[in-house]
Amino acid sequence: MDAVRNAGAERFREFVAGRSSALLKTAVLLSGGDRHAGEDLLQSALIKVAGRWDRIEDPEAYVRQVLYRQQISRWRLKWPKREVSYGSVPDGAAGSDGAAEAELRVVLRAALARLTARQRTVLVLRYFEDLPEGDVARVLGISVGTVRSTTHRALAKLRGLAPELAEDGGDLPPSSRDYAPVEVRP
Repeated sequence: MDAVRNAGAERFREFVAGRSSALLKTAVLLSGGDRHAGEDLLQSALIKVAGRWDRIEDPEAYVRQVLYRQQISRWRLKWPKREVSYGSVPDGAAGSDGAAEAELRVVLRAALARLTARQRTVLVLRYFEDLPEGDVARVLGISVGTVRSTTHRALAKLRGLAPELAEDGGDLPPSSRDYAPVEVRP
């Protein structure tokens, strides 16, 4: 029996070693760009998963599901907003393309942090995790219509908070209301 437990523990260690960086990226995004909160979120999810490891068929999907549900639980808590600080830009990097991209990432992170936890989570699932609306609804336990309206409102708010992201084709997905005009004939 100990050999079975040891084999399961070894598989768990291998999974964590191989997938923790990708899972941490998702956790940080779900936490509004706060790396420490993302690390806490991932750690608490992995602790929950470790106890059930031998019964899990698809570990990646299961861990992500636990991450999302943990974040939903955190929405419901009345945690005070934490201040996010950024280091200064190095002197020589001001004119490089990398600096412009880094600046856009900082702007996007700040804008994401100003969204509600629900809006941020829906955007992460839809556009970072690339889940269809139905899967997002299932994971969060809400209707597809709620996913659509939350996505629409969150993108509109992002565009208002960070209009520079929408310029030059930016990082923001197109609005769900940006349809081409349709001619209607009687």
